[in-house]
Amino acid sequence: MHTVRRAIYPGTFDPITNGHLDIIHRGLGLFDEIIIAVATNQAKRPMFNLEKRIAMVEMATADLKRVRVLGFDTLVVEFAKAQEASILIRGLRAVSDFEYELQMGYANTSLDGSIETVYLMPNLNHAFISSSIVRNLIPYHGKITHLVPHAILPMLESM
Repeated sequence: MHTVRRAIYPGTFDPITNGHLDIIHRGLGLFDEIIIAVATNQAKRPMFNLEKRIAMVEMATADLKRVRVLGFDTLVVEFAKAQEASILIRGLRAVSDFEYELQMGYANTSLDGSIETVYLMPNLNHAFISSSIVRNLIPYHGKITHLVPHAILPMLESM
C-alpha cells in the first residue's frame, strides 16, 4: 500500500508570484500532493483579503492536478496535522531568508517533532521576486507581468 507523500506549502501569498509557482512545481517533483496553505496572517497586514488571495492561488494553479488550496488561521503545525501531512515546504531566495526560515523550522519542530521542513530554492530567474516587490509596484502601475502568474493579472491590474 502506497502512503501519500503530502506536503504543506504555507505562506501569505499576497499575491502569489512566479517564484512561488516555481517552488510549487519543484515540490510536485518530490511529493504526491501539495496543499498550498494561505495564511490569514493579519500581522503582515496583507493588501488582499484571504478570499482574494485564495482565489489568486487557485487561478494560478488551476492546471496542477496534485495541488489543493486552503486557507488557515492556526499554527501551521496544527494545520499540517489536520491535513495528515508532516512535511512543510519553504522557499529560500537569498541568505537573508535563511536565518528566519531556520528559526521557524526549529520552532515548528519544537511544537511537533514529527514535522520536517524542506527548503527549496527557486530558479535563479525568480530569486529576486517577492510579494513585497509586487505590492510596491501595483499602486504605481509598474510592470508586473514578468513577476506574477498571467492568470492573476486581471485581478491585480484592476487595483
